[in-house]
Amino acid sequence: MTTTEAGGTERPGTRPRVVSDIVRHWARTTPDAEAVAYEGSTRTWAQWDDRVRRVSGALAAAGIGRGDRVAFVDKNHPACLEVTLGASAVGAANAVVNWRLAPDELVYVLGDAAPRLLFVGAELVPAWEAVRDRLPGITTVVVVGGEQDTYEAFLAAATPADAAPEVGPDDTALVLYTSGTTGFPKGATLTHRGLVAHTVALRSDFPMGPGDRNLVAMPLFHVGGSCYALIGFDAGVPTTVLREVTGPGLVGSFLGGCTHAFLVPAVIAGLVQAGAPALGALARLKILGYGASPAPLPVLRAAMEACPGTDFLQVYGMTELSGVVTTLKPAAHRDAARPERLASAGTPIPGVELRVVDPTTGEDVPPGAAGELWWRTEQRMGGYLNKPEATAETITPDGYVRSGDVGRVDDGGFVFIEDRVKDMIITGGENVYGPEVERVLVEHPSIAEAVVVGVPDDVWGEAVKAIVVPAEGAVVDATQIVAYAREHLAGYKCPRSVDVVEALPRNATGKILKNVLRRPYWEGTGRSI
Repeated sequence: MTTTEAGGTERPGTRPRVVSDIVRHWARTTPDAEAVAYEGSTRTWAQWDDRVRRVSGALAAAGIGRGDRVAFVDKNHPACLEVTLGASAVGAANAVVNWRLAPDELVYVLGDAAPRLLFVGAELVPAWEAVRDRLPGITTVVVVGGEQDTYEAFLAAATPADAAPEVGPDDTALVLYTSGTTGFPKGATLTHRGLVAHTVALRSDFPMGPGDRNLVAMPLFHVGGSCYALIGFDAGVPTTVLREVTGPGLVGSFLGGCTHAFLVPAVIAGLVQAGAPALGALARLKILGYGASPAPLPVLRAAMEACPGTDFLQVYGMTELSGVVTTLKPAAHRDAARPERLASAGTPIPGVELRVVDPTTGEDVPPGAAGELWWRTEQRMGGYLNKPEATAETITPDGYVRSGDVGRVDDGGFVFIEDRVKDMIITGGENVYGPEVERVLVEHPSIAEAVVVGVPDDVWGEAVKAIVVPAEGAVVDATQIVAYAREHLAGYKCPRSVDVVEALPRNATGKILKNVLRRPYWEGTGRSI
């Protein structure tokens, strides 16, 4: 067992009681300093705190309180962070929804979250209008941005309110959706306790101070967006929010003074492929955090070579753990004596306990052996929304979260992720769960059976591949199958390729052997995910 005790340097006083206390602290300490920048506009800490408190007051006036949820559907916008902070202060949670979901998926997630009030970006209003009749429980819609904006009036009419005294550390502050074993997404309920613990634990890995600027580029429906943002807020440095990850947007942010960022490897690969100008801008960063999917080593080495003065920090974690549980520190990235550790996920952060367990017996495996990674930390979610059985399957009675990842720990405590117990594909930092795609594919009349696996991809880490058995007498057209999937699923979940086979390999009990299907694609790559 590997155990790391909680640590980190605290600001004077106690840790924040609720996450909105972070903004309140800086509004009192440095009220006129810049807090947030977005598309050419900036707000000071005092201005931003006022807006967060107005969100709290407006929600309270609308009858939203402790235990309730609101939802937010948009690309990145500071209003999403304002709603997360303001809602959490009254004991409610913001369910931040992936704006790329297909209509049926959007209906499912909003139905599961069951908000009475929805915030939707002007750009996403048509997507909402297409499904609103299927979600009668949403009685109030606030439009953010554009000519239809009602958000600013929503704030202007509100009386600012402080955090409600009855809100406690175990109340849910944020709901982020992750794929589930049923093929439908699951809402991980992230608490004030977990979010604060995660923020405090990462202070030393993402040190920020005067003159620094944090870039929030990853989607806010992802822990790499919303939870990473809290680290910069906690440090009191300005945060630039990027609406979408684009090459020009990233380069402009780097040249505009951003010193810290978190990106997925696919984005770093794009910058590497863009050549010297993009890499020259990237090299301005002091710290580049990356994770959410495996980083192809050639891409990582090329970025490190082009950015010799930048500290690279790999992170590994889960939505269910509020984000990060291990980091591969900058020194380990450039450790010529142990170059193999560049392929590791690093070591546990403060406050995290790790067990490596035989998933069948539940017993710890011998040192150095591979097993399922189980994590115990204050960062863990409260559970899956509306899914007590799934929660019980994931969180052990003594508080460990079963990751579903297979890994081992070397003689220095470095964690190596080797495979997954759960059938998860990670492509470009997004989780894709096989059954979710398979249940769509088998609805196509030309397909009798379908299996989805992850295959290696130099840009995305993994790509989604469908392996299908034709229906009797049918001919499978791969292009047609991909187009069909795009009608029913978010684009990143759709197969990039389709293989046709006569039969699927099975064991004696009839279970499809996905490992047999995956193996040929990974041979010779030096990795298995």
